[in-house]
Amino acid sequence: MTQRPTAVEVHHPEPITVHPHAAPPVPVQPGPPPAVQSIVLPDGRVVTGYALTPAPAPAPVDTRPAVSRTAVNIALGGIGFGAVCGGLVLLTSFIAALTAFITQLIILAAVIFGGWIAVQIFGATGPHARGGTTVNIRKAVIKRNHFHG
Repeated sequence: MTQRPTAVEVHHPEPITVHPHAAPPVPVQPGPPPAVQSIVLPDGRVVTGYALTPAPAPAPVDTRPAVSRTAVNIALGGIGFGAVCGGLVLLTSFIAALTAFITQLIILAAVIFGGWIAVQIFGATGPHARGGTTVNIRKAVIKRNHFHG
């Protein structure tokens, strides 16, 4: 079976022109039926239709600020957060330095106290050292395995 050629109708779309500054349509309350008017165009044609009353201009909109208050508040919050973050970095650095300083003080106290204890144990000399008497062995005399000091 062969295909028969069929007539094809091609539609070319026409762009819709939109006027960006045209006023939006305003709904109007229905009233009495409008009067019918006829207008003769310059080329001799007659156009008959209802007369349209122009729509009233909309009330002016209150002017709004260029930037909304919410955007300003969000921006100020971001600036404040940035300032606080810098302060938090300084605070953590201060805490780390204070911790290192306290650690060094504890180590210094341990060294000083340990040195004092070492002097008490090993460095005690004199007549009252360890509660005993110091004897100079070179002058001592040992006779018949008996010490004479």
